[in-house]
Amino acid sequence: MDGVLVIDKPTGPTSFDVVRQVRTLLKVKKAGHTGTLDPMATGVLPVCLGDGTKVAGYITEGDKAYDAVVRLGQETDTQDAQGKVLATAPVPALTAALLESALASFRGTFEQVPPMYSAVKVAGKRLYELARAGEEIERASRTVTVYELVLRDFSADRLWLSVRCSKGFFVRTLASDVGRALGCGAHLESLRRTASGPFTLARALPLAELGALAAAGAVAGRLVSMSDALTELPAVRVSAEDARRVSHGVPVEVAPAPGRVRVLGPEDALLAVGEVVSGRLRYLRVLV
Repeated sequence: MDGVLVIDKPTGPTSFDVVRQVRTLLKVKKAGHTGTLDPMATGVLPVCLGDGTKVAGYITEGDKAYDAVVRLGQETDTQDAQGKVLATAPVPALTAALLESALASFRGTFEQVPPMYSAVKVAGKRLYELARAGEEIERASRTVTVYELVLRDFSADRLWLSVRCSKGFFVRTLASDVGRALGCGAHLESLRRTASGPFTLARALPLAELGALAAAGAVAGRLVSMSDALTELPAVRVSAEDARRVSHGVPVEVAPAPGRVRVLGPEDALLAVGEVVSGRLRYLRVLV
């Protein structure tokens, strides 16, 4: 069983817990997720199966989209609802104009410091491991991009936001930063990922339904092929003769293409991931 199964992750389990359940239910040896979701978060979690794990790194690089609820007036140590409340403050009288002014600086490309409670590695250790041990260390900022940040609704102490952003962006940190911009503090109350790269909720399978689907032998019909999983990469098609060269890592001449590409052979089989340099393929990962 090779490809990508898009799971609609429920709140509660970690992303690794979801992978473990998928591996057990489908009786597969190789499985791994792309784009970690916090236990509190729900939504799109692509799980790579079999040879699909070979392209996981390229799937992770896709943009993400989220629906978020931000609770104003409370700051927590984890920047979300699962953390300990560190400070409270009155929420100012909110208006659409005030909120749009506060959100404006969080659109576009800027630097963001990852939170201590995150899976980011520093000196070989996950930041959340250090945080749980009571340590807080200086973190280097990272360049992130917010393509869209929409205020969908608000109440006296909550904001409903939709975000479309680059990989590596932390919506928890956005919630905290918006709270500080408003002078009252805030944390992320709930988060639902609506898209990860080419994968959307429309093609996601609720985890609770996987067992019945597996028992009916119908999971294969929900798998996304490795080629379709990489549709964000331009396709370069080669002949059957050149496909044999690709399988041996021999460079072949192709038409120019920007950046990374997926190399497709006859019948659109995914042969490799590479990039075109001076009209020739340079391989990043040969898959056949």
